[in-house]
Amino acid sequence: MQNYLIRNIAVVNEGRTTVQDVWIKNSRIEKIAPNITISGQYTEINGEGKHLLPGVIDDQVHFREPGLTQKATIYTEARAAVAGGTTSFMEMPNTKPAALTQELLEDKYTIAQQHSLANYSFFMGAANDNVEEILKTNAKKESVCGVKIFMGSSTGNMLVDNYLTLETVFSNSELLIATHCEDEKIIRANMEAFQREKGDQLTAADHPLIRNVEACFESSLVAIQFAQKHDARLHILHISTARELQLFGNMLPLAEKRITAEVCVHHLHFTADDYAEYGNLIKCNPAIKAPENKTALWQALLDDRLDIIATDHAPHTWEEKQQPYLQAPSGVPLVQHSLLLMLEHARQGDISIEKVVEKMSHAPAICFQVKERGFLREGYFADCVIVDLQAQTSVNKENIFYKCAWSPFEGHTFPAAITHTFVNGHLAYTNGVFNENILGQRLAFSR
Repeated sequence: MQNYLIRNIAVVNEGRTTVQDVWIKNSRIEKIAPNITISGQYTEINGEGKHLLPGVIDDQVHFREPGLTQKATIYTEARAAVAGGTTSFMEMPNTKPAALTQELLEDKYTIAQQHSLANYSFFMGAANDNVEEILKTNAKKESVCGVKIFMGSSTGNMLVDNYLTLETVFSNSELLIATHCEDEKIIRANMEAFQREKGDQLTAADHPLIRNVEACFESSLVAIQFAQKHDARLHILHISTARELQLFGNMLPLAEKRITAEVCVHHLHFTADDYAEYGNLIKCNPAIKAPENKTALWQALLDDRLDIIATDHAPHTWEEKQQPYLQAPSGVPLVQHSLLLMLEHARQGDISIEKVVEKMSHAPAICFQVKERGFLREGYFADCVIVDLQAQTSVNKENIFYKCAWSPFEGHTFPAAITHTFVNGHLAYTNGVFNENILGQRLAFSR
């Protein structure tokens, strides 16, 4: 493995930005200091005018393998992640077959070990009838990121609405429980009402009214009640409404919180007003909602009621997305452009670059207790990203690396560029070129 000395770069880490040299040796950050002098063989990178960030840890992606590989594969999406500065991902269990047994869960780790350029972990899936398998994951709490529960809304057989199942998992899981919270009964009632009124003339603009604020709030409230009853470690994914924010606090440091929350980049960027332009391309669950929700999400992110920024990267084929609203699947491909999008918001003054790093790198590492990643620290794995805030990145078909080959940001120019991505000290991506000689590693957790 090559060693690297990055000279005179603005290191963004733990709330501060300072110009330093960074010495990367044998997969780790060996030293961070001004004017480092070393001997031996190494590659020097001039970091002058650029910034070094810890690699993004995305705690919620759908890479579609096994079973849905016409949409995406672990290989293609991990490459796209690395190109976007995401060095580690945690992938969801709703593949085909779903990861509802220990054997099926480990099958996904085997695929990633053979094909993923980024570091990886996979959630154990929950269903109404696999409690025994879920609780076997307790024995793997140092090597599995968490248990995923679709509370009240899901596709396939992963809807968990049996209160006995929920009681058992919340009272016995030693892993973090991550939940998708939307109330299926409310959604069904809304859908029936809208279909009576509009028939098959529904459009994407109806999506946030069908999957509405009430559906999100009621389900999140139930999840929190279960967690509080059993002192479970609960992490609610993709918060999308202003109303839900009253359920979360900022009085404790993140490491001490038992209940945490995530916001996704598309809920911070788009609003319901954007359906007119994007239609089904931004149809996702939970839905992108009215503008006042976006405003409230930003406030809660900045005051630490919302802990993590993620993507819920969920690719579908272009053809699938061109279908009428009722047939078009929900989900948006985002992992390649999430960091660039947040750097654009930093340029606009919505958030500082230090806060972007906190929410996309530090906080996921703290929240999931990821070992030796998420920070630029001596001795930690060298998962890091060089960004040029003076450059631009124009998104087009030629530089979209998703297998689905489309992005809602196609035609958009971001006011920044990701020039280098290191994964475990391996320079995996440089200015549009991949080096796939060394693959990513399975994440480990301190539990």
